[in-house]
Amino acid sequence: GSGDFRHFARSFNRMAGALQTADRQRRELLADVAHELRTPLTVIQGNLEGLRDGVYEASPEHLDLVLDETRKVGRLVDDLRLLTLAEAGQLPLDLQILDVRQLLTDVRDSCAWRAGDAGVAVVLGVPDALPPLAGDPQRLGQVLGNLLANALRHTPAGGQVTLTAALDPDDPVPSHVLLRVADNGEGIPAEDLPRIFDRFWRGDPARSHGAGAGSGLGLAIAKGLVEAHGGGIWAESRVGEGTTISLALPLSLPASQ
Repeated sequence: GSGDFRHFARSFNRMAGALQTADRQRRELLADVAHELRTPLTVIQGNLEGLRDGVYEASPEHLDLVLDETRKVGRLVDDLRLLTLAEAGQLPLDLQILDVRQLLTDVRDSCAWRAGDAGVAVVLGVPDALPPLAGDPQRLGQVLGNLLANALRHTPAGGQVTLTAALDPDDPVPSHVLLRVADNGEGIPAEDLPRIFDRFWRGDPARSHGAGAGSGLGLAIAKGLVEAHGGGIWAESRVGEGTTISLALPLSLPASQ
């Protein structure tokens, strides 16, 4: 009857709207990728033409400069592949039973040299009786390492970054562990906060292509990897006070077992 037709029409309109959104996102992604590739490729082409024409000398320093730009393109391609697989739900995960303290300790140790260079202390806060979580150690290490590197980049010398883990106090039978990477650095303006997990979003344009700016995909990849684990990720921040990124990741077993 007419009710069935209305239901069909609404379903069709929803599907058409979803396809339209997906198509727009695909076009935006392609435009972003083209924009991101243009800068290093222009540098590579200009320098190679200069070397060929004798304008530049083929010194090790000059060749290193060109090589750095090719590595930048390579990292961007690798990051895009990882993000695409994660968002499509096709990323294979090597799920293991992980000790949370060990996971956070390994991440802290892997960034110790960077923290030392930045003059920032990295402090761990993990309670003793914390149940293990179910996760891919390499992927979660990548997420947490990326978040810690971001925090160190935006925290002035003498500042502090804390890595903490806790069960959700509001959950009577905890099913997730909450991991937090908190800094007391420059913070993120409130209007920018909803966009920090978007692809290629970097905030301050002055930092967009500077040294250590990365591909602009780090937080989008973190979101994709956390969601691939069945978890969630969100950010809280106040300008001048610091930023906290929180991850909720599934425990391997309910805490009561």
